[in-house]
Amino acid sequence: MNLPVLVVDDDRAVRDALAQTLELEDIPVVSAGSFVEAKDHLTREFEGIVISDIRMPGRDGFHLLDYALKADADLPVILLTGEGDVPMAVRAMADGAFSFLEKPCSPQELVKVVNRARKARALVLENRHMKLQLETGDAASRMLYGNSDLAQGLRRRVRAIAPSSAEVLITGAPGSGVSKVAEVIHLLSRFSGGPFVKVLAASATTESLAAAFAEAERGSLFVDEVAALNPALQVTLLELLDADSGPRVIAGTHRNLLDEMHAGQINSDLFYRLDVMRVRIPALRERPEDIPELFRKYVAIACEQADLPRPEISPDVIARLVAQDWPGNARALMNSAMRFAMGLSELEDDAETGLVQQLARVERSLLIEALRQARGNATDAAAALKLPRKTFYDKLARHAIRPESFR
Repeated sequence: MNLPVLVVDDDRAVRDALAQTLELEDIPVVSAGSFVEAKDHLTREFEGIVISDIRMPGRDGFHLLDYALKADADLPVILLTGEGDVPMAVRAMADGAFSFLEKPCSPQELVKVVNRARKARALVLENRHMKLQLETGDAASRMLYGNSDLAQGLRRRVRAIAPSSAEVLITGAPGSGVSKVAEVIHLLSRFSGGPFVKVLAASATTESLAAAFAEAERGSLFVDEVAALNPALQVTLLELLDADSGPRVIAGTHRNLLDEMHAGQINSDLFYRLDVMRVRIPALRERPEDIPELFRKYVAIACEQADLPRPEISPDVIARLVAQDWPGNARALMNSAMRFAMGLSELEDDAETGLVQQLARVERSLLIEALRQARGNATDAAAALKLPRKTFYDKLARHAIRPESFR
């Protein structure tokens, strides 16, 4: 995310020198010679940071700081001070300034402080974006993460079948989130006003299954790992389904029920009764481009729950995550994110993955991350990776990545 810097100084020579230093580092600059010129940029929609001289004719840097923080309390403002202004700058930092620089400052120090402020700003903007995504849209948007074609297809499928009252069979590898998908279907259905009751097939009894069925009346009953029901309980569930009234039944499994039926492990009548509407959850290895987003969300959730500061997630961390196969799917990734949030993680590459495959995954993740940061702008993403546009587009085609998916 190439965030701009609003440079405010009434001295044109100083203003131009600051702008030139930053532009040589490929940092976009917006210049203003006064508070009046700058104030139109100081809105909550402004995604950059501010550098302002303290002493300016008319409205000075203190007034600009106050105005900026009222518009956006998280907007980093760096103050430029003369030799005798340091005490004032320290006081301003207590009032919310991000930092201060004493004039004249070296280009290296300027760039260092500016990049630190831009990094902090990027984190704030990312948090806001994630919060907005959580607070808007339906349950599928809020709870089923990912921007890949497979993730979007999963959300479309869930939305399509949710309004029906027919039984649903959800299939997915262990750790892929079968229970969560079942809950989303419930929340999007006409049964959402009723309870969502879960029953674990492996430990169910005739009594507990009947009790759960009654408890879920006018709601949804989720039977987790339905293939683990013994033959007698399969008949019981079938009889409950044949009743005139009751909850909508959503069954989940990581097994192939058709194979189980052919092997005599699943009652054929129950199989065909449950297999009315099927939802398949793609494994994480099928959609590695979703790994960065999922990992960030899980880290954010873990930090919020444990009241921990958000650690930096470097491109190297993302590359190593994407290079892994994740047989434990989303659950394993969530566990890794929790350990990372607590500073306990030691991410390692999958030893069984060949070098060519690892490099391809890393390249794909870097392309996706660049497009995400550039919000789908291919030109900006190519520039961020320092790639010629044709080379960039060739790589996108090789990895079947579409820039418009990130807008």
